[in-house]
Amino acid sequence: MTRLALAIVAALLGAFPFFAGDFYVNLGSQILIAAIFALSLNLLVGYGGMTSLGHASFLGVAAYLSALLTTRYGLGHGPAALLSILGTTLTAAFFGVIALRATGLGFLMITLALSQVLWGLAYRMSNVTNGDNGIAGLTRPAPFGIALDSPAAFYWFALIVAAFAFVMMAVFVSSAFGSSLKGVRDQPRRMAALGFNPWMIRWIAFVYAGFWGGVSGLLYVYYHKYIHPTSLSITSSAEALLGVIAGGSGTAAGPVVGATLVLLLKNYASAYLERWNMLLGLVFLFIVLLMPTGIVPGVTRLVARWRGGPR
Repeated sequence: MTRLALAIVAALLGAFPFFAGDFYVNLGSQILIAAIFALSLNLLVGYGGMTSLGHASFLGVAAYLSALLTTRYGLGHGPAALLSILGTTLTAAFFGVIALRATGLGFLMITLALSQVLWGLAYRMSNVTNGDNGIAGLTRPAPFGIALDSPAAFYWFALIVAAFAFVMMAVFVSSAFGSSLKGVRDQPRRMAALGFNPWMIRWIAFVYAGFWGGVSGLLYVYYHKYIHPTSLSITSSAEALLGVIAGGSGTAAGPVVGATLVLLLKNYASAYLERWNMLLGLVFLFIVLLMPTGIVPGVTRLVARWRGGPR
């Protein structure tokens, strides 16, 4: 039944551009990018118990590196993408060494501080990043000679990357290492007594999450063909964190649902309300009151209760 449902969902997503206009196809691409970003943050928040407010660092670093390598140094999209992901992963490794010196609130504040440092550098180093004007005039890659300039072509490209990312992160959390990560989240002292290294397990998860954050950053800059320091801001990190919590942290589908909800509110509510963030806060409060564990776990629980009712 689960495989059949997944096959139906995959078919509907693949056929989406055939029955939707360009506006909705572009919106679908944005949702896929946001979903990868939220899923990568969920590795920290849901499975590692590490709440971060600086995850946008990895999206921004990958996007800026790709933009600079292609525009200033003339590299092709392939080499630029590989170097961007490598640079982002190394950044995550370095940030992890610093941030994991603390846990809980301390970890959250350190990740926020590191992200704010990068955000400030993106604004101040105008000779490199072009400051508040951002870097414009970027192009999209053409993998295997296939142009991604049309909304449908880019959507399918983003869908393939998102599906691969979803599978790889699902395999990661369901592996033996994923079990040890959840063990460190719940019982770090007991795991240490059993011979595990809680710090190293958290650090590897942090680096892996940074890697996929960088992948979402590449898709982000490819889609927009533009990068601005706001991509590194606390707002970007907070929106992703809100999506993870609202959808259901520690679940496979929760971050995807939460990211979709945040992006839809951002696109539609902002067209009618100047302070759409207030509406987002009210929706989040409504979800927390009715479904404290998130939308996906809450709906799953309701469906299970409904199925068991007649029996």
